[in-house]
Amino acid sequence: MNQNNKYEKLFWSIALPGFGQILNGRFLKGLLFIALVFLVNVQSNFHQIILLSFHGSIKEAIEKTNYAWLMFSPCLYIFAIWDAWKDAGGGRHPHSFLPFVFTAYWATVGVIYSSEFTLFGLLWGPVWLPILFIIPGLATGFLIKLLLLKYKKIS
Repeated sequence: MNQNNKYEKLFWSIALPGFGQILNGRFLKGLLFIALVFLVNVQSNFHQIILLSFHGSIKEAIEKTNYAWLMFSPCLYIFAIWDAWKDAGGGRHPHSFLPFVFTAYWATVGVIYSSEFTLFGLLWGPVWLPILFIIPGLATGFLIKLLLLKYKKIS
């Protein structure tokens, strides 16, 4: 399999969950992800929240957020990315799912605390804080993956 092919599908899935699955020939799964993302985005007011956040209206974005629905977004989004990546031939190494899992976890924590958590004296809100929390998610996932692989070699 062409190595760039899996990256193309990974990046299309980042652009819109479901696109990577469609490129992988998994049309039903791709359409299901697109429908789920659409449902979650509409119910959580995500598009309005993004617009307000980009304009710096963080408090207004927080007021418009339906957190019960928005909490689905990180796990759905990251799982769709992982699924497209794996179906395209990525993620064949042991524990390669861990960075995705911990990214979904930390981004969800970012959503949960986005209405009150400040960093560097700023309230980041329901768009920017989950994005910032991707960094500790990836770091945690890669660290645990490395530790598990190292432990496997020792035993």
